[in-house]
Amino acid sequence: MNIKTNYLITLIFIISINISAHNDHSQGNSDEWQIKAYTSAAPAFIGDHATVISASGKVLREGTNGWTCRNLVPMPEGGFPDAHATAAACSDPNAVAWVEAYISDTTPKLEGDGWIWMKHGDLGVDNFKPYTDGQKDAGHKHYIESGAHMMLMPKDPSSLDGQTTDYTTGAPYVMFKGTKFVHLMIPLDGYYDYQPEAAPK
Repeated sequence: MNIKTNYLITLIFIISINISAHNDHSQGNSDEWQIKAYTSAAPAFIGDHATVISASGKVLREGTNGWTCRNLVPMPEGGFPDAHATAAACSDPNAVAWVEAYISDTTPKLEGDGWIWMKHGDLGVDNFKPYTDGQKDAGHKHYIESGAHMMLMPKDPSSLDGQTTDYTTGAPYVMFKGTKFVHLMIPLDGYYDYQPEAAPK
């Protein structure tokens, strides 16, 4: 085996290792994967220009439109299997304050109503109990694993007092009523993909 052949085999080996590492989530998802997964939670005309926060809290990309896209659940060991598992959300400046309050379990203080896009859906929660994220098999009575939706985060929680909490009609409904995290869920096409038994009959 000559030096040139030896070099070629070594180069192919290194490339194959790099490809394997890129596809293997044992070390978590790459920055590029996270940017694509999180920003696609909103329409491209928003996500393509949004700031992106990684699962570790690092700014992956500075945006230009005031919106911020990030995961809403911690990255599991080995990384996220798909975008739905990230519960990715793209939030306008007012809703960013709501997201930060939810993460830190503090009372949201918004300067105005906020909007959040979640086109990949989420891992589900009990409609009346914050912090039940992903607990689908825990016996919660009002559990809904959401597909694509938007959310309105109110500056004044009482502004949602007259809205329904019924998530089975396909119409907008209130989540976390009576808590500091009350907000309006707005189902989009595919909302019931992960829990078809909850869809309107």
